[in-house]
Amino acid sequence: MKTAMTLKPKIAANFIPGVTLTNNELCLLAETNGIEPAALKAVQMVETGGRSGFISKQHPTILFEGHIFWQQLERIGIDPKRYVKGRENILYPKWDKTKYLGGVHEYSRLSEACKINTEAAYRSTSWGMFQILGINYGWCGERTIADFVEKMTYSEYHQMILAINFMRNSDLIPALQEKRWDLFAKKYNGKNYIKNNYADKLKSAYMNALQLFKQ
Repeated sequence: MKTAMTLKPKIAANFIPGVTLTNNELCLLAETNGIEPAALKAVQMVETGGRSGFISKQHPTILFEGHIFWQQLERIGIDPKRYVKGRENILYPKWDKTKYLGGVHEYSRLSEACKINTEAAYRSTSWGMFQILGINYGWCGERTIADFVEKMTYSEYHQMILAINFMRNSDLIPALQEKRWDLFAKKYNGKNYIKNNYADKLKSAYMNALQLFKQ
């Protein structure tokens, strides 16, 4: 399996040849799964904020969640309190956005967590364009977290496949097909979707995306 720490990642441009998803590829994936291309593009636009799903050709964009790591360690019988001292930036019982370093620096946090337990660390990280949390690997159609992470390192095309699998298994595709933005936003973005104006952002992105797929 490819690991996320094999190379020192460098910040990349938004377009990476061989990695970046093209609109033609998105169109193919959308139509194969019965989704209007502009609707799928809207989700991509809102989730990425115009950013790439990679920070280098080998390194997907990630965000490490220390409070999830705490929970995942407890789930497998490891007491996180034993490891907190000196690792306060990766281990904390409640969500704390002040711990985020962002961009390439998230890999140093992930690497430190892997020293305690790699599987729990990967499960506690959000991956790729759609920032899918590792604990959802099964919903993305992958047998193991290792398979999930490996697919995330291939390309944005593969990241999109994982995201579509997640949407299908979460029963989100009907809402996307019917342009029921509030319903999709609530199920995908959670209880803060109103505060984040997620539905309005999706609707606006959809209107813009329609121009990209005009026949």
